Amino acid sequence: MSYFGKFYLVGLDARKAADWLFSADVSRPPGSTVYTCMLNHRGGTESDLTVSRLAPSHQASPLAPAFEGDGYYLAMGGAVAQHNWSHITTVLQDQKSQCQLIDSSEDLGMISIQGPASRAILQEVLDADLSNEAFPFSTHKLLRAAGHLVRAMRLSFVGELGWELHIPKASCVPVYRAVMAAGAKHGLINAGYRAIDSLSIEKGYRHWHADLRPDDSPLEAGLAFTCKLKSPVPFLGREALEQQRAAGLRRRLVCFTMEEPLWTRPHPAVSGAPAFSTASSSKVPMFGLEAIWRNGQVVGHVRRADFGFAIDKTIAYGYIHDPSGGPVSLDFVKSGDYALERMGVTYGAQAHLKSPFDPNNKRVKGIY
Repeated sequence: MSYFGKFYLVGLDARKAADWLFSADVSRPPGSTVYTCMLNHRGGTESDLTVSRLAPSHQASPLAPAFEGDGYYLAMGGAVAQHNWSHITTVLQDQKSQCQLIDSSEDLGMISIQGPASRAILQEVLDADLSNEAFPFSTHKLLRAAGHLVRAMRLSFVGELGWELHIPKASCVPVYRAVMAAGAKHGLINAGYRAIDSLSIEKGYRHWHADLRPDDSPLEAGLAFTCKLKSPVPFLGREALEQQRAAGLRRRLVCFTMEEPLWTRPHPAVSGAPAFSTASSSKVPMFGLEAIWRNGQVVGHVRRADFGFAIDKTIAYGYIHDPSGGPVSLDFVKSGDYALERMGVTYGAQAHLKSPFDPNNKRVKGIY
């Protein structure tokens, strides 16, 4: 995952800047890591990322600059790192904040070790107790991995027990080799981004650029938990979110699974839809932009889709609206009869308010 963007936000005004920049409360004790969004004035999502609070440091190291005041380590998808940099620097200039944004993307590598055996593997590599009590989810520590200093974060973008290792460039190869050697007897294998795409959509994790864009609010995307609306702390986009919440959401991001048995004749709920296929609907490939039908009307289109191997079904996410123009309540979502259209053929679909895979988040806690 070394292509990720990796920034440091440090300085006398860093905490004030972080409170304004990030929708979630990131001013927690050092060692905490928070998943958050960054918003624009319209309440749209400019980014989602993780923000880790740093302990004060008066001596620079490959894993932290020296700084006065407060410090945060930011990690985000590499394809949007420049977008993040531009957004943050613009906001800092507008706020006249006395802090620095440092780009260390090329100085640090990153590997993500995920799955039921990740704790057993990394326990052989890292010089620390990795139990739930000693190393809780959404925390980070500076540790030694095969003798090399790394920042270990207990995080997951695939919905499994796992850690990210953020590694100085010179240490990447030896740390990687140590992890692979320790994992050999546990069946550890290299996995790429197509695996991450499949696992993340199955868990219901959002992808910025597909599920989240600058015109999508975190409330519409089901990410209200990333917004500190219950606190009095102001943040960029807060007023727009409060207005949106008061007026009612006009769109919602919904999870769909392709279902069987498949309709073999025109269904009364979608009488205006194209003809139905008799093929296996649960494994029909979807790629995005397919129409979403509800009770015979198009109410949106698919933003992202992939196949979920654990549930053995195609999964799709898309925003739906009410054709009458009213708010899209949870009851509106649950009461519809849905179908997804691909290349002129419509397939029955089931709407979900939560991911159908591990909805109680047991696996990230190591409960299998």
